[in-house]
Amino acid sequence: MTPTTPSSPPSRSTAQPTAQPIARPINLADILEAMADALPGRTAIHTGDRVWTFAEIDERSTRLANHLVELGIRPGEHVAVHSANRIEWVDALYGCLKARAVPININYKYLRDELAYLYDNADCVAAIVAPEYAGALAELDIATLRHTLVLGEEYDAALAAASPERRITGRSADDHYVLYTGGTTGSPKGVVWRNEDLIRAALNAARYGAPLDSVEQLVEEAVAVESPMVLLACGPMMHGGSQWILGNAHVAGQTVALYTEPHFDAVRILDLVEKARVVSLTFLGDAMGRPVAEAILAEPDRWDLSSLAAVSNGAAPLSDGVREEIRRALPGRFILDSYGSSESGAAGSRMDDGTDGGQSAPRFTVTEQVEVFDPDFKPCPVGVDGMLGRCGPVPLGYYKDPVKTAATFKEIDGVRWAIPGDFARREEDGSVTVLGRGSVCINTGGEKVHPEEVEAVLLRHEDVFDAVVVGTPHERWGQQVTALVQRRADARLSEDDVRDHCRALIANYKVPKTVLFVDEVPRTPVSKVDYRASADLAARLLA
Repeated sequence: MTPTTPSSPPSRSTAQPTAQPIARPINLADILEAMADALPGRTAIHTGDRVWTFAEIDERSTRLANHLVELGIRPGEHVAVHSANRIEWVDALYGCLKARAVPININYKYLRDELAYLYDNADCVAAIVAPEYAGALAELDIATLRHTLVLGEEYDAALAAASPERRITGRSADDHYVLYTGGTTGSPKGVVWRNEDLIRAALNAARYGAPLDSVEQLVEEAVAVESPMVLLACGPMMHGGSQWILGNAHVAGQTVALYTEPHFDAVRILDLVEKARVVSLTFLGDAMGRPVAEAILAEPDRWDLSSLAAVSNGAAPLSDGVREEIRRALPGRFILDSYGSSESGAAGSRMDDGTDGGQSAPRFTVTEQVEVFDPDFKPCPVGVDGMLGRCGPVPLGYYKDPVKTAATFKEIDGVRWAIPGDFARREEDGSVTVLGRGSVCINTGGEKVHPEEVEAVLLRHEDVFDAVVVGTPHERWGQQVTALVQRRADARLSEDDVRDHCRALIANYKVPKTVLFVDEVPRTPVSKVDYRASADLAARLLA
């Protein structure tokens, strides 16, 4: 072969292929790194008193990842994140994923036995713990736990000594993300997701579910946006909904306002909305929506809320009464309701502009990936109650629980579905009405009653501040519908008043047979009704 000269074009046989950049895996840690490279100065986190850029969050989490690897944490091992909201929670989430470890959300309000169960069930080999919870952790005897890193001086010194260079390789779309459920009706379960499936199923809503082809595509879109949105989640980061709002924002190159006060305070929330110029504020049901609306109504001129375009809600439903309060406090804003679960991701949404009127149960627009099944796992006809399922990107299963995995994740006609236990009904227009969790369904005389439906009716009464419905034993009916009702201050509401109100709106068999007035309705740290504690309280009161 005659060699070519520099001035001659190479023959086809000797041409060298142009090196193509290796596409990043669709992994949350890689998305953060890509955003930090392309948009280093853009705000990733706003805590009210401090702004953190994508470059800063990337460096902090890289240092933590390198520190974890130096400790001997191996890919796939579980690291507990045991803290209330603070910037280190964001470090820990991304740092673990960068190290190919798995962050485990620890409910910091758990007591000894609950903590012991969760740490043991999750096989945590290390814990990143806030100093106020370090004592509770030290009392536990966790066989798998090899390392504890206490936030504060110890944590800061570890990050300062660790390398800021990205040294860790081998991340993939298959790397695990595990989310422990709240355990409102039983022990918490760890839902195991592949990173890519999580991003497609739960972290793509800020992009309105647009096709997601690559990390590079996400970066290109984010760079083109000159004024990114600011999203605020009111709930704690140990709740999946708040982690997913952070993920949604960062997948789209947007900003998260992180509420870091030790307790929920509507005034402080609104201070953060004003300071961070929040565009979308997310509640977790009435327990957050009501005090925020009432704070605005009490001092309508206190805050500049002109940046706020929408109010979102998830995890727990908003009652009609609270919706009306929000509309009075924030006129002209949409209320975006979302339906999802740890097992299904974001499965439905509804844009409420106030024109639908009151509904006894929430109705959502869904995609073709959502179906309602009968007991034989056949699609239900319109108007027939069944079990809601979602296909497409769904979790691998529950951690260390093949029995519950088999019960929740089923293959139907060759397609894998997540069927987390929610009753639902397909409507004429193709939407789906979510009736409630099957595990708390009340069977009274052969009739099925969904507590959430009755609770929504109770909360429409102007003198009811909060309510929960549970089944209690009954000699004739097996179970009876029992309501725990928290009256508004100074309200003179009787048991007959409550029943008369319900009879006007729902079938008689759904009307509470017994109404118990309580000082406070039991709720979990993330504002969901705690049905287990509510049933125990009802049993004690009836006894």
